[in-house]
Amino acid sequence: MSNGNYVPTRAMAIVAHPDDIEFGCAGTIARWVQQGCKVAYVLVTSGDVGIAKPGITRAEAAAIREAETIAAAKVVGVDNVIFLREPDGMVENTLSLRKRLVREMRIFRPEVVITDDPTMMFSPQGRINHPDHRAVGAAAVDAIFPAVGQPHFYEELAAEGIRAHKVRKVYLLSRGQGDTFINISDTIDLKIQALKAHVSQVGHMEELEKMIRERSAQWGTNKEMAHAEVFRVSIIESDETWTKLQAAEAEAEE
Repeated sequence: MSNGNYVPTRAMAIVAHPDDIEFGCAGTIARWVQQGCKVAYVLVTSGDVGIAKPGITRAEAAAIREAETIAAAKVVGVDNVIFLREPDGMVENTLSLRKRLVREMRIFRPEVVITDDPTMMFSPQGRINHPDHRAVGAAAVDAIFPAVGQPHFYEELAAEGIRAHKVRKVYLLSRGQGDTFINISDTIDLKIQALKAHVSQVGHMEELEKMIRERSAQWGTNKEMAHAEVFRVSIIESDETWTKLQAAEAEAEE
């Protein structure tokens, strides 16, 4: 069982759509930000097919949902939001997408990356997991290992001054079935407030808020937490290796 009290120094959430972070991990991100963690969001799509209103164009929908994402991020204290603007509903785990993710990770240099579980075809609640979620999770995981930390991958980035970077841990969004429980009892209200920023998506917010509170309470019950978010965590670098890597980075920057 992983340590739910651990707080990284820098974290990046890589997801497919606007509102994925708010549904999946905004309580954890709010908790980490409050404890000094620097956080960046990478949205692979802008949710341009996510507003099914007659007469609205995909470009208009994307603009609305990007604005909602920025507003939601501000609620939890995040102002670094990157949109890759891949086509919504058609994401594939391509070498091109991996390279784009490698670039963003090497620039921001996160200790932890949060992303979707690429192996989850069906959620624990019995729903089909969106193919974009699976594709983004696979691209992110494949970018993290081995590409982002190996300087001979995408050497052209080094020519731009963007150095290779090792990620320490990956937190996979597990929809309640994971090994790491994060106590969001003090940040559940911020999670709900951030979700409410997605006005185009949350028409029945009272019912949705009730569901989120009940589900997070259920997840926290066995851990003596009023509310929890759950992740499946993969440790890429051990504590000993990470300490050495940080010392090497500090020396390289001098």
